[in-house]
Amino acid sequence: MTTNTTIDPAIIDRAACALREAAKSGKEIDPVRDMISAGGLDAAYAVQESNTRHYLAKGRRLVGRKIGLTSLAVQNQLGVDQPDYGMLFADMDVAEGMPVSLDRVIQPKVEAEIAIVVGRDLPHPDLTTAELIRAIEYVVPAIEIVDSRIANWDIKIWDTIADNASSGLFVLGAVPRKLEGIDLRSCGMVMESKGEPISVGAGIACLHSPITASLWLAQVMAKAGRPLMEGDIILSGALGPMAGVSPGDIVEARINGLGIVRAVFAADAN
Repeated sequence: MTTNTTIDPAIIDRAACALREAAKSGKEIDPVRDMISAGGLDAAYAVQESNTRHYLAKGRRLVGRKIGLTSLAVQNQLGVDQPDYGMLFADMDVAEGMPVSLDRVIQPKVEAEIAIVVGRDLPHPDLTTAELIRAIEYVVPAIEIVDSRIANWDIKIWDTIADNASSGLFVLGAVPRKLEGIDLRSCGMVMESKGEPISVGAGIACLHSPITASLWLAQVMAKAGRPLMEGDIILSGALGPMAGVSPGDIVEARINGLGIVRAVFAADAN
């Protein structure tokens, strides 16, 4: 059995600082995994948490979480057996229809997801499925604009976790739906750009169900001391493969039972 090595806090700080500087400057960096991988996933999450504390101290506001690696195929590719998570800050939200300037991101891609908005605090690490379902205020279609501060998306599991689960921005649909009568597992998804499909999928691709993925997240966040709170957004995971975007693109995701959401990208980054 592999034993993780305790990583010097100075190394955690150095990796966190490098990722912050990349986000600020818009310049990609080399992978951070060689610095932190000996410490296992705990070290990667320590880097993420260091930056979360930094950003909160600077006045950014936490409004939810994102779940990554909900595809079993991607988990196998990265050699892990569970999803990962990242933080959603208020300034990552883009109102539907508002142009997204590509100078806000470095190497963006898009994913279609089901966003879940929580209607009550979820402080218990032994949260049940029934408790989660009762706590869901509504669901909306979403487009996550994922990004990586790591050059050429050359990521392993330690890189993406440390880099806030490769988060960027997100767009939520404006028509909320109650969960009653909707089977999220069977919600089919088509994402299009320029009239052509760029990604297809369904809710079952998201850890078998977005409910299952969200339950995992709520339990893990309660254990980590950052429980989901009333009003928090959960980006529950990609329903299909991520796709690249270019200046001027209009990306539209249709999710059966939930409706349509659009992300509009500015014609240039200037």
